[in-house]
Amino acid sequence: MIKHHHLAHRFVRSIPKELELGVLYLSMEYATAIHSCCCGCGNQVVTPFSPTDWQMSFDGESVSISPSIGNWSFPCRSHYFINKGHVIEADQWSQMQVEAGRRQDKINKAHFYKSVPPTREETGASITVQKGLLAKLGHWLFGD
Repeated sequence: MIKHHHLAHRFVRSIPKELELGVLYLSMEYATAIHSCCCGCGNQVVTPFSPTDWQMSFDGESVSISPSIGNWSFPCRSHYFINKGHVIEADQWSQMQVEAGRRQDKINKAHFYKSVPPTREETGASITVQKGLLAKLGHWLFGD
C-alpha cells in the first residue's frame, strides 16, 4: 500500500546520506534518481537513467519517471508510477511476471549495446502478416 502519494523533486549533484521522505532526488551528473520507497518501508529506491533502464522527464514544474518502479527485491514488493510528481499505485506482479520482466530487460540491454534487434524467440513475440491492398489485388489478379 502506498503511503506517499506525491514526491517533491530536488536536483542534486550527489545523493544525500539521509533521504527525506516524500522527496525524489535527481542527479543529472550521475544519471540517477533515488527516493525512499513510497510504501513507507524505508528502503532506498535507486532508478538509473539510460536508454535501457528508466527515463526521466521534467516539464519545468514536475518530474515523471518511466516505466513503473517495481520493488520486487524488497519485502514490500511495492509497484508504482511517478507521473508529474504524483505516485500512482500499480498492480502487483506475480513472480513469473517479475522473472519474465527481468529476462526481457537483459535481452533489451544486450541488444541495445550490440545494436542488434532481439529475435522472435527471445521476445516470445509472434509475427502476424497482414496482406496489404496491393498484395490482395495481386492475389486476386494472378493467384498464388
